[in-house]
Amino acid sequence: MYNRPHELERPVDESTDNFAFHPKNIYLSLLLFSLSMLFLAMTAAFVYTRVQSELPPIQLPLLFFLNTIILLASSYTMTQAKASYLADNTARYQRMLWYTLYLSLFFMVMQCIAWYQLFTQQVYINSDNSAGYLYVISALHFAHVIGGLPFLGVFLYRARKYMREPVSVLVYFSDPDKRLNLRLLTIYWHFLDGLWIYLVLFFLINQLVWQYM
Repeated sequence: MYNRPHELERPVDESTDNFAFHPKNIYLSLLLFSLSMLFLAMTAAFVYTRVQSELPPIQLPLLFFLNTIILLASSYTMTQAKASYLADNTARYQRMLWYTLYLSLFFMVMQCIAWYQLFTQQVYINSDNSAGYLYVISALHFAHVIGGLPFLGVFLYRARKYMREPVSVLVYFSDPDKRLNLRLLTIYWHFLDGLWIYLVLFFLINQLVWQYM
């Protein structure tokens, strides 16, 4: 592990100081706003369609709840990766990025198993409107997890490439653009976790309301 000498101070990072107005942050904000509106619209449509058709909601497989824990763990490791980067802890930074990648892949595998459990219960995407919305909404979230993996992979590749000698480590940790990109990726990861929690709670509340009506 290489740590930069204490007498070397970080350069002033104007992009971080003006984070709210940075173009990359604006693009991410627009993306997250669009995704929020999309999932809100789909969940509202789910309720409307289910009520109109008088269909009971699909009971969520237990793996949906386990996946919530997995995503929360990946959010934690992503936060720790960012903290390690800011602390110039190269070994822990790379380790936390790898943990985040492994947890994300684990989530994807478990989600496929959860869908398979629905198949074994003869609940298919074309079974009824409730099943269709459940598959489409969870698959959309799944797709956005996949969309974040290439960016995570880029950070891992660059960390392994540039963190091999003190000079390259110094350059890597002093790059304000990399700090900004890591911050944006961390926000995106937290958003995906929060979105999944919302979806699981949404389907669970629908199920409980139907049972006690």
